[in-house]
Amino acid sequence: MADTAQRQLHLGAILEGVGADHVSWLDPELPGDASIDIDWYIDNARAAEAAKFDLVFIVDSPFITPDTAPHFLNRLEPLTLLSAVAASTSRIGLVGTLTTSYWEPYNVARQFGSLDQISRGRAGWNVVTTGLEGAARNYGREEHFDHKLRYARAREFVDVVQGLWDSYEDDAFPRDREARIFLDKAKQHRLDHKGAHFSVAGPLALSRSPQGQPVIFQAGDSKEGRNLGAAIAEGTFTSAEDFETGRAYYADIKARAAALGRNPDLIKVLPGLAPIIAETDEEAQAIAAAAQEALDVGKLLVQIGRAFNYHDFSRYDLDAPFPDLSGVTLNSYKGHAERIIRVAREEGLTLRQAAYRFGQWRTDFVGSPETIADEIERWFTGRAADGFLLRVTRPKDFRLFRERVVPILQARGLFRDDYAHRTLRGHLGLPVPENRHAREQHAIAAE
Repeated sequence: MADTAQRQLHLGAILEGVGADHVSWLDPELPGDASIDIDWYIDNARAAEAAKFDLVFIVDSPFITPDTAPHFLNRLEPLTLLSAVAASTSRIGLVGTLTTSYWEPYNVARQFGSLDQISRGRAGWNVVTTGLEGAARNYGREEHFDHKLRYARAREFVDVVQGLWDSYEDDAFPRDREARIFLDKAKQHRLDHKGAHFSVAGPLALSRSPQGQPVIFQAGDSKEGRNLGAAIAEGTFTSAEDFETGRAYYADIKARAAALGRNPDLIKVLPGLAPIIAETDEEAQAIAAAAQEALDVGKLLVQIGRAFNYHDFSRYDLDAPFPDLSGVTLNSYKGHAERIIRVAREEGLTLRQAAYRFGQWRTDFVGSPETIADEIERWFTGRAADGFLLRVTRPKDFRLFRERVVPILQARGLFRDDYAHRTLRGHLGLPVPENRHAREQHAIAAE
């Protein structure tokens, strides 16, 4: 791998509106309609851009219940949202989530390709397979795709989308008015894909952007999810509980990529980050303790239930051992659900303990700005992360991170003082992929 001194820390902002938990929306500084207010997203994206963040990230899922967290109950569709943000920013990357289970490759290729053109090379696609079984009935299916099938579809889906993004070689459009030649027809290419899950002819009616193709992100934590990430991802999102868990994930995903012949340095591992920042470590710890005491265990049960397709945990005794879920489907967020079951069994957790452990964002990042910067540096230099995705809901928390933590990281030479590139690939140190048809022609010419 590259020498640590040559690595650069990456920072992204997860714009979560009123929050993916059940308490952030209570903050009086946070607009109650933040998740559907485009001005809120634009303002926060601009703030992240002013702080030289690599990207903003929009999460999504196509199924809700009455108990779903506030942000998910009422929010804007990612691509529509990011197109508006693209027109209001100039440098920051724009990453959105779309599922491979309930969309079609041609649509996704066209949508993200358009965002990439609109933003002049700042788009990224977070590839998900959809964990919630209830989504099936929103898309004309009685049952959700099986977990293994979802990942097999996802791999082929991404291959098709990337093939469509290469429909035109970079110089396909001479636009020669004198010769009356708009398109060099030899540089337009049909895909003619026929696979196990998709049949797509192409070509896509859209040229490549300055970064060649949108950046591919992925976040699955099951065996199938990690294998998919190792094969296709240029960035992976993870929710590591602590430094050792983060370091184990980092080593595993990089090793899987290397085993597939990929350069592991070209997969950026970005854990989620929800720091608690105050002037002193003692004050931050007090804030963390007060927040812990204020948690509603009923809401935490809903949060862990989401990993099991919103299984109702309220039926069990809170102080009995974590229940036997052998009869409960894991065809949802399988990796997360399996981890909850495994840790609860290994550590002998009660349901109450498991709810507090897995029903909230856990963070080791509690303290003064200097302490937060120290911990970020420890994860970065210790190969537990290539960067972080900061959860953005409460205005004060985001402001403190930008104004107090980022300058420390910059002073230490860990994070950029200014953008050196205009594309998301440039920010992440990723190469522009060569058009596959041009590459084939170059290979033939070299023989």
